[in-house]
Amino acid sequence: MNSKEEKLKAFGRLLDIMDDLREKCPWDKKQTLESLRHLTIEETYELGDAIIENDLEEIKKELGDLLLHIAFYSKIGEEKKAFDIADVANSISEKLIYRHPHIYGDVKVENEEEVKRNWEKLKLKEGKGKKSVLEGVPKSLPAMVKASRIQEKARGVGFDWDNKEQVWEKVQEELEELQHEIKENDQDKMESELGDVLFSIINYARFLNINPENALERTNKKFIYRFQYLEQKAKENNLELTEMTLEEMDFYWNQAK
Repeated sequence: MNSKEEKLKAFGRLLDIMDDLREKCPWDKKQTLESLRHLTIEETYELGDAIIENDLEEIKKELGDLLLHIAFYSKIGEEKKAFDIADVANSISEKLIYRHPHIYGDVKVENEEEVKRNWEKLKLKEGKGKKSVLEGVPKSLPAMVKASRIQEKARGVGFDWDNKEQVWEKVQEELEELQHEIKENDQDKMESELGDVLFSIINYARFLNINPENALERTNKKFIYRFQYLEQKAKENNLELTEMTLEEMDFYWNQAK
């Protein structure tokens, strides 16, 4: 592994390259905070894919792409005379020190949960007009990820169920309410109750220490594998999926298992 000096040298090299690109490359010169935004989101998802695949080489590459974006945003901030990369690094360093008084102060904690609660309390004290612990949840997050973050933040200030059995009872309660609205055939209420079911399932996953996004992605991949197996077998047997019966498709589907 590289020494600290080598790490700093490598980071400095990246900043030098960023300076060159911003000055000399037509594409890089044209970019703005807004034009980079969708690219950053894409890179973040690519990192997520690499993490799910546990591909360490790819994780390294995708982290590099994100690091480039951080350097890029910081360079643009410097040009606007608003901030530079040192301000960015110092900002997060100061935040980490402030939010870890059990490391850099005299606060005592017994476990991870106490650390999380202190973290949320300190965030509220930081000001900037925030009146809710939930204001820090980005509005543009996908709904499932947003639900998880909302629940985590509420737990951080003590608003939570005591145990997973209570949460499972809530799941069953929401399922019953959904079934009632299905019988009533009220589309708007069905949608609302289905949302409650999903929210409670995500909550239950949290109590099981399971990331629901990861769990669903595993199922997505399983479905893709089995369906593509079905497609391949149909092709090998000169069959068209649209002309196959459900029983015929189930035969190959079960083979894929």
